[in-house]
Amino acid sequence: MKRLNCKLIVSDFDGTLADSENNVGAEVISAIDEYRSLGGIFAVCTGRILPSVLPRLRQIGLSGLVAASQGSTIADIATGRIIREAVMSCRDAAEICAALEEFGATVQVYTTYGFYTDIDSDNPSLKLYEQITGITAKHTDRKLSEFVEDNCIKALKIASLCYAEDRERLYEYLLKRFGDRFEITCSAAVLVEVSPKGETKGSAVKFLSEYYHIPLSETVAVGDNLNDLAMIEAAGTGVAVGNAVEELKAHADFVTVTNDEGAVKRVIEEFGYKYE
Repeated sequence: MKRLNCKLIVSDFDGTLADSENNVGAEVISAIDEYRSLGGIFAVCTGRILPSVLPRLRQIGLSGLVAASQGSTIADIATGRIIREAVMSCRDAAEICAALEEFGATVQVYTTYGFYTDIDSDNPSLKLYEQITGITAKHTDRKLSEFVEDNCIKALKIASLCYAEDRERLYEYLLKRFGDRFEITCSAAVLVEVSPKGETKGSAVKFLSEYYHIPLSETVAVGDNLNDLAMIEAAGTGVAVGNAVEELKAHADFVTVTNDEGAVKRVIEEFGYKYE
């Protein structure tokens, strides 16, 4: 007989739940449905902003809560109602934008329902990013640092879309400059992100654990990139997918198969149940 083992599984979306083609396979969806039918809670914790992830989760039939924007936003999937949200002050957001501009990096400022960027609208990398996220960027004819401060933009996070070979240098620059005041992380090979201090995927897992009254010892978190590190360390069991970056694998309790091999399905089978 199959019974629940862990009661809460929290998964990253891109590179973990979704495969390399940005799809969630039918077998993975079926495994999630079975786990939920037995009383398990399956939640997604993603770097995406709310309007980017909600349509995807509704499409695969999920309900309950989602953690978006690196954990800065917690919302109800069915209604979109925001339960908890943390934003930066206008001054702090403008300061981060100015630092990125000084470095010569691109700037993306994320709000609850969209994002601003200084990347040209016809840039192929931006177009691909918009296609993946389903969100069209907003533009201004001013420096974003000035625009954010003058218009008091409430930023959930600030990111820079960069070349993979430049990511480490930009990450180290931001970490040295802001690491004591903000969360600095990487969610993809071409993204460096800055979030409010203490707002991580790890804090989101703790919130979900308390919300559902499930001890952290009975939770599992699974991810693929550095922004998932806090999450897999917070959960009772932390799992890295086979395609994860090596640093995440080094900190994980277990390494499973890749996202293209149904990693989340395997995690549910191996950690979600006990058999009697």
